[in-house]
Amino acid sequence: MATVGFFALAVFGLGALSVATDTDIIAVRGLGQLPGVVGMLAALLAFALMLSSSLRREHPSFLSVPGTALAAALAHLLVVWAAVMVARGDFVVATVVAGDLVRGGASAVLLVAAAVAAWVGVALRRTRSGRPKWPWEGDDEE
Repeated sequence: MATVGFFALAVFGLGALSVATDTDIIAVRGLGQLPGVVGMLAALLAFALMLSSSLRREHPSFLSVPGTALAAALAHLLVVWAAVMVARGDFVVATVVAGDLVRGGASAVLLVAAAVAAWVGVALRRTRSGRPKWPWEGDDEE
């Protein structure tokens, strides 16, 4: 649930950032959508792996939230850089795209979205939440 929440928050946040700044997240002519898609998949994978490793503990700590958020944001940044490098074969263009992600706020949006979703994931695990129940469920004891 937390991974889906991270994806939803990230897509919303990146869309809102794009609308607010009136620019594309990756604004390189002719590059296409593949670097952004691959980068987001890498961020999702990093988020899911980091969060699942911390949630396996008996009593997960909220101290794992910053590490999870940082791993997701860095994975996105590195994979987008690598995808642009493969697509264009130009070190300078790939570095400029990665720099624009940091300067333009996209990396910060992913960092915040991952932190919020990881915090929710840890909170759900710590509270041992289960499925919702109607008030009349569980009256078998009467």
